[in-house]
Amino acid sequence: MALSSMTGFARGQGVAGSYAWSWELKSVNAKGLDLRLRLPPGWDAIEVPARARAAEKLARGTAHANLTVERKGVAPTVKVNEPVLNAVLATLKTLSGKVDAAKPTLDGILSLKGVIEVTEEDEREEDRRAAEAAILAGFDKALADLLAMRREEGATLGRLLSARLAEIAALAARAEAAPGRKPEAIKTRLAEQVATLLSASQRFDSDRLHQEAIMLASKADIREELDRLASHVEQAQKLLAGGGAVGRRLDFLAQELNRESNTLTAKANDVDLTNIGLELKSVVEQFREQVQNLE
Repeated sequence: MALSSMTGFARGQGVAGSYAWSWELKSVNAKGLDLRLRLPPGWDAIEVPARARAAEKLARGTAHANLTVERKGVAPTVKVNEPVLNAVLATLKTLSGKVDAAKPTLDGILSLKGVIEVTEEDEREEDRRAAEAAILAGFDKALADLLAMRREEGATLGRLLSARLAEIAALAARAEAAPGRKPEAIKTRLAEQVATLLSASQRFDSDRLHQEAIMLASKADIREELDRLASHVEQAQKLLAGGGAVGRRLDFLAQELNRESNTLTAKANDVDLTNIGLELKSVVEQFREQVQNLE
């Protein structure tokens, strides 16, 4: 399966009988799937099947789907609402002579709310059902276009993430080969630190000194962090190669990579290892930020 981004855009339009419709779809990052439909009044029958189709195709992201529908080619019918008109005329007759005002005009009376009703020709049930089917087919097409754009973005993200993983692996290899990790260098630093402890107090017994030396040696060893970094990089590479909706799992691995890079930097006991750790933290953060866009 291909990787997919959570960002995308698509638009579609068409005509079904006297109905002209258009869809506009866009999606952005989110922790889960959230479909927000905006439908014109009277088209609620579209909502349930549209949601089901979106849930079938999308795993994550906030997706906005806006539908507009116009009925064209139907002549409007203008009708006077006789009861409302009679009530208005009766009121005007009652007020005549009581209010100092100009006589009402025909256009003024007809402009009153409810006097004139403009309606469209009644739609047939089969025409409405045909329009709904066409609009849902248009939604499917727009959704496919949205998915295509998300996959295209996903392919770009996959290349970027692979490049970041390669950088992380290279930095881990540099840390592995750093002079500060060689036994001789660690032994020399331990000897210096033990001498410092002895100079600070002459009352250290041999057992306590042995324990302190073990603690110093364990703090200087980054073997465990390097092994975990290698393991996390390998898992992330497999997820990218497998494709699909792997954003959540990669986000978890990004957190683990960040944890190991922080520990490595904290344990660094020379300038070279410290610089490598800082570079590593920067690349891991770039990896984590880019993973946020992946479905």
